[in-house]
Amino acid sequence: MKYYIIAGEASGDLHGSNLMKALFKQDEQAEIRFWGGDLMQNVGGELVMHYKERQFMGFAEVILNLRKVLGHIKFCKSDIEKFQPDVLIFIDNSGFNLRIAKWAKALNYKTHYYISPQVWASRASRVEKIKHDVDAMYCILPFEKEFYKTYNYDVNFVGHPLIDAIADRPQVEETVFRKEHKLSDQPIIALLPGSRKQEITKMLGVMLSLVDDFKDYQFVIAGAPSQDYEFYQGFIKKKNIKFISNRTYDLLSISTAALVTSGTATLETALFKVPQVVCYKANAISYQIAKRIITLKYISLVNLIMDREVVTELIQGDLNKKRLKKELTSILHPERREQLFLDYYELEKLLGGRGASENTAKLIFNAIRNSK
Repeated sequence: MKYYIIAGEASGDLHGSNLMKALFKQDEQAEIRFWGGDLMQNVGGELVMHYKERQFMGFAEVILNLRKVLGHIKFCKSDIEKFQPDVLIFIDNSGFNLRIAKWAKALNYKTHYYISPQVWASRASRVEKIKHDVDAMYCILPFEKEFYKTYNYDVNFVGHPLIDAIADRPQVEETVFRKEHKLSDQPIIALLPGSRKQEITKMLGVMLSLVDDFKDYQFVIAGAPSQDYEFYQGFIKKKNIKFISNRTYDLLSISTAALVTSGTATLETALFKVPQVVCYKANAISYQIAKRIITLKYISLVNLIMDREVVTELIQGDLNKKRLKKELTSILHPERREQLFLDYYELEKLLGGRGASENTAKLIFNAIRNSK
């Protein structure tokens, strides 16, 4: 059968690649055309557009680049019509994907959505549109199934794909990894400042302001695959700051603590059992808009899933050197670390077992085959 997959950002590329592997197991003759990144491209199929070409962070940035965004939507519709897929599979990326889903449903394309839009965070009124435009929803967060049930929308909880992504990765030998990247024997504080230039610029300077206060540690920046080393160079001004590109999981596996930009990375860090401080600072206009429409108590996935404050969140004005130093000191203390480890194990249980990609691929394949 023919599958058209639309993913955005590095996390969508990761989950999309694992879903594609599972689809090829279900359907060896599958034709897959997709919007994604390098990981999806390595699996097979045909890349339409790389996510690097359409990364905009926050409301203000989208508005400033509206003409380009609308051009991408128009091109996507045209490309779908030429390909004539048996099913459209949307992965997260709601701003773009829900627009395509509405158009596609009107033309009777089969519409399946993997990794639900965060309608539970803001603008819950979108659920009615999703019910109308999306034939099947595959959720990866345990509380989402109950959320949708209140709107009489039956969705599938398939487990979280990060469980598989982390379990299946090649194991790294710490001594070899340190030698390969010229790391000393000092314990590591990993810095995960995000994947987009706007957020990296806002986060990394504050994170690196602590370097002189923690001289017994080495700070290692986890470079995003979407950014070149040259972009990070301006931030690296001291000897105990290192940079490693596109090896975030390997870095987390040997890290003592981490400073993490809010997003999927907070959950990844927790699954590696690394104590963390969650950081978030946006464009002032985007933040004020978001503050008025987002109804959540927390911004990190760790706290949202646990429904309590497990990891400290430093948001906007609270993300400053003084607060960050205090919180980093806290997670280096044995008693605080022990509690975090216990909470992380509880979190992993809530996410379910392995097999999210396989579960989703089977459900999609059987639904489309049975509808023919």
